Amino acid sequence: MSAVALDVAAVRARFPALRQPLVFFDGPGGTHVPDSVIEAIAGYLRDSNANSGGDFETSRRTDVVIESARETAARFLGCGADEVAFGPSMTNLNFALTRALGRELQPGDEILTTKLDHDANVSPWLELARDRDLVVHLVDVHDDCTLDLDDLQRLLSERTRVVAFPVASNGIGTLNDARRIADLAHEAGALAWADAVHYAPHGPIDVAVFGVDVLLCSPYKFFGPHQGLAFGRRELLGSWRPYKVRPAPLEPVGHRFDTGTMQHELLAGFVAAVEHVESLGWDAIRAHERSLGERFLGGLPSGVTLYGLPTMEGRVPTFAFNVAGRAPAEVSARLAERGFAVWHGNYYAVEIMERLGLPDGAVRAGFVHYNTPEEVDRLLEELASL
Repeated sequence: MSAVALDVAAVRARFPALRQPLVFFDGPGGTHVPDSVIEAIAGYLRDSNANSGGDFETSRRTDVVIESARETAARFLGCGADEVAFGPSMTNLNFALTRALGRELQPGDEILTTKLDHDANVSPWLELARDRDLVVHLVDVHDDCTLDLDDLQRLLSERTRVVAFPVASNGIGTLNDARRIADLAHEAGALAWADAVHYAPHGPIDVAVFGVDVLLCSPYKFFGPHQGLAFGRRELLGSWRPYKVRPAPLEPVGHRFDTGTMQHELLAGFVAAVEHVESLGWDAIRAHERSLGERFLGGLPSGVTLYGLPTMEGRVPTFAFNVAGRAPAEVSARLAERGFAVWHGNYYAVEIMERLGLPDGAVRAGFVHYNTPEEVDRLLEELASL
């Protein structure tokens, strides 16, 4: 990775929300958006607000927005423009895609997911298993919260149809080897089904490099509006019968999973979000985030218990921790009083919190490229004073 400096002050000037006194370490639950995203959404609503497919000017502009969004998504994910689908959320899209795949599955077929997953990549499979008499196995983790690949290999069988996994854990920050997991899935004849929601603000996605068959993410986690985005291999999407209204088109294949009228203004915002990331470059973003993470890990007070890897190797800058003698909810509330936005609980990462024996979950602080070293130092000082 080249040492590319990020002008954090210039970055922060793009984000109107950062003018507030709060320190925003809540990025794992949703990031703020730059002014270019706000203007793109407002601009669409001012000048181009219409449904698609009409002969009149505003409808033609909407068609252009949709096409631009698909091309931008293809660039962001490393796939074809006809291999992407948009929806209200990643969870919504995952239920839609798993239900379509479910038409092809047979009783006794097996699905693997992991104890690192957000529930949006667990419950869709559990509900499908309930309806189709499938079997769902959860791949275990090591004590350092890294995925147990030996357990994954042990669970694979001739009945395995899908291996679902997170590229990065939203709860603990663990970064998984997507290519290795995808290769193991394919060796068993199964699909590799990746949740990249938490990874997307922290590094580049290339579905060909990852080797996955399906990948989902959420623009509102990488500085865009609230919506979901999915990739599916062209041959795969084309082989599934989607749940659709009859007049809706089935081609290109990605379109068949866009249910109903899309949020066109949010598509415009999505394009602006990707352009924001591209204007900075992943090298600069990752170097800055790594520096913030190392600063945090190096300064943790003795009364703080960290869950997961204690270095920046093999993780993203998302940290789950607890403070001795204080409940997670109390720590979160005290930090909020002192001007810090953090999360507490399980953040829908149900399985990892159960694996760690944390019924009340943990406190979670996550850093993105608009955070500063000074903000990290302030958080460490507050944790030391609790």
